[in-house]
Amino acid sequence: MGLGPYCLGGNLLGGLAMLAGKRILLIIGGGIAAYKALELIRLIQKAGGSVVPVLTRAGAEFVTPLSVGALAGSKVYQDLFDLTDEAEMGHIQLSRAADLVVVAPATADLMAKMASGRADDLASTVLLATDKRVLVAPAMNVRMWDHPATRRNLGVLRGDGVLVVGPDEGEMACGEYGPGRMAEPAAIVAAIGAALGGGPLAGRHVVVTSGPTHEPIDPVRYIANRSSGAQGTAIAVALRDLGARVTFVTGPAAVPAPAGVAVVAVETAAEMAAAVAAALPADAAVMAAAVADWRVANASGQKLKKDGSGKAPALEFAENVDILAAVSKGAMRPRLVVGFAAETTDVVAHATAKRVRKGCDWIVANDVSPATGIMGGAENAAVLITDGGAEAWPRMGKDAVARKLAAKIAEALA
Repeated sequence: MGLGPYCLGGNLLGGLAMLAGKRILLIIGGGIAAYKALELIRLIQKAGGSVVPVLTRAGAEFVTPLSVGALAGSKVYQDLFDLTDEAEMGHIQLSRAADLVVVAPATADLMAKMASGRADDLASTVLLATDKRVLVAPAMNVRMWDHPATRRNLGVLRGDGVLVVGPDEGEMACGEYGPGRMAEPAAIVAAIGAALGGGPLAGRHVVVTSGPTHEPIDPVRYIANRSSGAQGTAIAVALRDLGARVTFVTGPAAVPAPAGVAVVAVETAAEMAAAVAAALPADAAVMAAAVADWRVANASGQKLKKDGSGKAPALEFAENVDILAAVSKGAMRPRLVVGFAAETTDVVAHATAKRVRKGCDWIVANDVSPATGIMGGAENAAVLITDGGAEAWPRMGKDAVARKLAAKIAEALA
């Protein structure tokens, strides 16, 4: 099985000793993706870590205790009421003897149990009793992933500080297509390394901007755009999962800010520019926010009202500060500056010219024409513009775009 975009410089995730001496408690849920847990065990060991497996009853329908135990070189724990295990290593000790608890695959059922605090089997009891960080790799049918209950449970888990890697988008074993495929084992190992402070971006500081800005007309009205903040949020998560310290400067986005990053909430372009300047120095800056080009220079301090004349108020516009150019050409310029270009025509030509004009290293360009559904949608079709030319990426989920970009950033900063 290939290592995908997380194979950097020929070594697994930046070094085979990334997990040296680390103990991973791996909970294997019941789903077809359980077969990937075998490869995950192998890669964790290759990175220097050890694995203690907990196999759920449903998980044992897809992989056998014999195969799991043989690869892990460890006893496979399955039954909460095994008196020998309770005498030698009870569920409390089991839950706390590891450096990290990983759930892969994390089924909809397991996530629901975690979110509600249920403890009716060994896996859920261990998860409730642990005092260590927990990382889950969701895997389920696309309809189950998109169901409001699952989204609600995911929000609860994130709020509780649970780390999440994936899921990926692709063809399901059931024949449907969409998000819900478990992240590849190499990506999970990268997230494990990041959670334990050993990812390829460990020690690096990255500033990420996201979302729209709101430029006030009066105290109740403003000028904005359709950016949801989904792509910027996904980038912050992907960089965090590779070990970076992320400062996340976000406008009033529809997508909630991720856990595990330093969040700076702003409203206007001027506030975003000030927050970015305050966050420097940094090793890299990813300017994914859809910053308004203009602000209302004569914004009213009181709500504007109709006067019956049929005339709209005369709004005077002033150009906002160019944050990308200011960072690219400033005295505290990061080593790598990545801009974004949302275009509706001649995407590559406009983005190529923008990269030169702004002075940044890379531009991630996309076509945000209404027919594409990209602005505010769940997918992106990006073109990476560098001094070496244009690299077109296939249309994929914004999470997948983020992981691809984060891997390239890690390689550039290596």
